[in-house]
Amino acid sequence: MDAEQPESSEQHVPSSGAERPALDRQALLQPDFLSATGISQLNIVDSTGSTNTDLVRAVTVEPKKWADLAVLTAEHQTAARGRLDRQWEAPERSAVSVSIVLRPVTSQGMPVPTQSYSWLSLLAAVALREALQETAGVTAEIKWPNDVLVKGRKIAGILAQMTPMGDGSVPAVILGVGLNVSLAEEELPVPTATSLAVEGATTTDRTALLKSYLSRFARLYRSFCNSEGDPSAGLAGGASLHKRVESAMVTLGREVRAHLPGDLELVGHASRLDEHGSLLVVDHGGREHVITAGDVVHLRATESGYA
Repeated sequence: MDAEQPESSEQHVPSSGAERPALDRQALLQPDFLSATGISQLNIVDSTGSTNTDLVRAVTVEPKKWADLAVLTAEHQTAARGRLDRQWEAPERSAVSVSIVLRPVTSQGMPVPTQSYSWLSLLAAVALREALQETAGVTAEIKWPNDVLVKGRKIAGILAQMTPMGDGSVPAVILGVGLNVSLAEEELPVPTATSLAVEGATTTDRTALLKSYLSRFARLYRSFCNSEGDPSAGLAGGASLHKRVESAMVTLGREVRAHLPGDLELVGHASRLDEHGSLLVVDHGGREHVITAGDVVHLRATESGYA
């Protein structure tokens, strides 16, 4: 299923943050780019613990200051985390670390049903997959519920956090993405991880990658909101979000082992996604189980292939 990877145009992969180029702030803050994407503000910091944690706090303290599609990106995260508080680390300037404030409403200003929010991390995965293909020449797949893989190895993780508002306004979702860009093989945190540099990407320009991802995400997100969060509706002039996710998902059609809270374990065939983005698994007795992203602790293929 993997496409043949082009040879890398990068002749040298830096081994230290000092040698890796900074984000091009002028390009990212260009008014034409911001207006075309609908980004309400774009903030760039040199270092922080976690862009997601920062935005969760900011939206809670000053909700009116952080509108829909407000963006925070960092050159370096010192305490980045993924789902279930798992740690995620990368050397300075070696990754794209970005979080977005989402306040999903239709073009008429009507709130998108909160039961549709479970699709937002999958929408981000689709947008990132498109960006990697079109900007870096790398073919990626989606591992449910929140990872992006290349050749079975994790290249990006996604974390969505909902922050209900005390004033009764539309709940905000903070959606974070961490993408491994210029890490060399020896810098990867685990053997099951990879990076664009390792995969021979046509570019490791973080500015170009970030702009590509944000552009695609904003377009898909606006279309999703205007369809009132309906995953079966056509998205941005193409296939529905449901179809786009399922067609790119390496999880489906495989036997999986799901570790659930309370040391419970379910082994079965991952058959499809339901209308809420939950994974349906048929056990060996033929019984179908619904697994939500919030419930699963680990999901593994029973055979080798991804971790």
